[in-house]
Amino acid sequence: MMDIKEKERIQHDFKEKMDYDELMNCTRCGFCLPSCPTYIETGDEVHSPRGRIAIMKGLVDGLIEPTEEVKNSIDMCLGCRACEPVCPSGVQFGHLLEQARDAIYQTNKQSLPEKVARKAAFQGLFPHHNRMVNSVGLLGFYQRSGLQKVARATGLMKLFPENLRTMERVLPDVPKRKQMKDRPSHFEPLASKKKNVAFFSGCLMDTMFMSTNDATTKLLQYAGCEIVVPETQGCCGALQGHSGELSQAKEMAKKNIKAFEDAGVDYIITNAGGCGAFLVDYGHLLRDEPEWKDRAAAFGNKIKDVTSVLVELGFHKLPLKLDDQIVTYQDSCHLKNGQKTFMEPRQLLESIDGAEYIEMKDATRCCGSAGIYNIVESEMSMQILDYKMEQAIKTKAKTIVTANPGCLLQMKLGIEREGLSNMMNAVHIVDLLLEAYENANEKAAQSIG
Repeated sequence: MMDIKEKERIQHDFKEKMDYDELMNCTRCGFCLPSCPTYIETGDEVHSPRGRIAIMKGLVDGLIEPTEEVKNSIDMCLGCRACEPVCPSGVQFGHLLEQARDAIYQTNKQSLPEKVARKAAFQGLFPHHNRMVNSVGLLGFYQRSGLQKVARATGLMKLFPENLRTMERVLPDVPKRKQMKDRPSHFEPLASKKKNVAFFSGCLMDTMFMSTNDATTKLLQYAGCEIVVPETQGCCGALQGHSGELSQAKEMAKKNIKAFEDAGVDYIITNAGGCGAFLVDYGHLLRDEPEWKDRAAAFGNKIKDVTSVLVELGFHKLPLKLDDQIVTYQDSCHLKNGQKTFMEPRQLLESIDGAEYIEMKDATRCCGSAGIYNIVESEMSMQILDYKMEQAIKTKAKTIVTANPGCLLQMKLGIEREGLSNMMNAVHIVDLLLEAYENANEKAAQSIG
């Protein structure tokens, strides 16, 4: 329960941190309701975009008090931003959500375990690449040493909640520490040079999903890109920004801006929809800091998803080949709603010889991953995932393609939950495209080893 002083602090922070003009932009028309996954699942206005905006405005105006129910409404939001493209008034709900969570979590009295966990993850782990390498390295040791087999055989995993047990089964094989530390910073094009680009390698993407990063750079090389990978870059800060830690997110943004601004490149390439949407928005994140505002906007203007660049460079017109199969695509919410990248992944998939592309119903609806949402809001996440899997199964696809690591793990989780791991798989789009390109261009594949 919140005491009086805590409620007063939260109310004060809402008045200080919320963009009131943006709150007033909402006309309560309700166009957002059919696009909101939590409203669809609950039918409750408290869990809709306009309902949450009404709560935020009520807190600022002093008409309602901050309660656990209010906090639950804000926490239950996936942050998928599906409400933004359908809003006639152009309300930037993602910005309002970040401000609201910052107001709540910077004043809310948290339990000691919660404080320790948040500080360890948001400040102690993700901003530090070496610590990420070491932490993910421990997971790799667990996988390779036999401990994983022992944990499963002895029933030790039964001590964990069901969704975490299933998640453990679908995690990728993690590379060794030496592989994660020994990363190249420059790549020459393997075709006629078309662009100079920089690659945003990320934190989890360059450790747990390192093979997908390697596939990304290979594709860009085949497409005619010279690539630099600034060594001083770090985590994008999305997890912090979406979880009420905006001050930490701003520091991480500044580090990345400094790392890339002297690279002299045409684009900064990302391969994770969640990271890309947050990077694009650095200009808004640092809008109140005169020294950084313009630099952040310039940085954001150079961000492009790898699928967008590949289509621009005509990669979809090159020979691409897979064994005969049906493929479908699950949109990354932030790639579509944040980076406005929708058609490019589909163009690439439709261009693969042997792959029959079938669009699943509601491909753009959130899969329920949403960062750590599938851990902290497991019940709602699994409800949303169950619907998503129903639609994927109807396509009869062998392969579900995604463009974000969280979506990838969530779809793998869904496949495992449905008992379909022998019939269906989930893959990041760059891994599938690399396989298709190298199948059709054996000499090119051999030249890069």
